[in-house]
Amino acid sequence: MNHIVISCIGPDQTGIVDTLSKIINKHQGNWQVSSLHHLSGFFAGVIEVEVNKKNTQALVSALGGINGLNCQIEIAKSSSEKISTNLVLELTANDRAGIVQEISSVIHHQGGNLIKLVSSQASAAHTGQLMFHAKVQIAMNATDVDDLINALEHVADDLMVDITR
Repeated sequence: MNHIVISCIGPDQTGIVDTLSKIINKHQGNWQVSSLHHLSGFFAGVIEVEVNKKNTQALVSALGGINGLNCQIEIAKSSSEKISTNLVLELTANDRAGIVQEISSVIHHQGGNLIKLVSSQASAAHTGQLMFHAKVQIAMNATDVDDLINALEHVADDLMVDITR
């Protein structure tokens, strides 16, 4: 079996997910993990599909031919990398330009691999100040977790880090 990762973007319209799922099903693919969004009038999505090796190329071709949707498709290679922990952090701070870069840089320099980042902005309840919220999943060696948390807490005085292991 192959695992393919599909990244799609195009003007949002009714039926995009139905079209994708029909094509995947037609080629005996198994839709496994996805993140689909409406962003500024566009459909943007990332999907992982497991598909039999003999059907992979036909599925890739069919996905690439969807009118109005730009799909980039990669066949995943199996990873032999051993990770000792998956760490989930919830981060909150006053929003500002560059905050994602600061956080991702700290994670990288502390030996972490940023697996997932989901971020949003919202107004603070009492002040109306725009707040940055993120939930991140990081793969890293368990022995380096304390150093990572310490480094993240030093990004800014207002950055709050909540840990879930």
